[in-house]
Amino acid sequence: MSAVMIRPARVLDAGKLGDILAAANRQLAWLPPLYTSAEEIMLIGDMIDAGWVRTAYVDDGLVGFIARKGTEVHALAVVPHMEGQGVGRAMMRDAQRKAKKLGLWSYQANDRATYFYERAGFVEILRTDGAGNEAHLPDIRYEWQREAE
Repeated sequence: MSAVMIRPARVLDAGKLGDILAAANRQLAWLPPLYTSAEEIMLIGDMIDAGWVRTAYVDDGLVGFIARKGTEVHALAVVPHMEGQGVGRAMMRDAQRKAKKLGLWSYQANDRATYFYERAGFVEILRTDGAGNEAHLPDIRYEWQREAE
């Protein structure tokens, strides 16, 4: 695989990023649909406008994105055929280079994400019954902190 290039998202990326998120979510049979396609594109567009989104390209193809506001990671998604190829890891390393600490929520049922975040150095802080998230699914709070230099 060619190198992963990370760069800020452009407003025109919103539709493609919505497609990437929808494809990633379709793989999770246990995840109920929370938004329509149009709503996902609108939400991603708002995050792009706010400057939260960085995109991953391989061979000039848009293959993933990460949305981060300050120290909070709100979304990370990779096109299904590129999962396990280092795209998500490249985006997370980029975010970790730019922060002293990061936090995020992940669903307990998402074993692949749990493995990914723990390998990226995130530590489980809390588990909940899901009452506080939109899907009402049990989740896990993860946090990462850069080691003292």
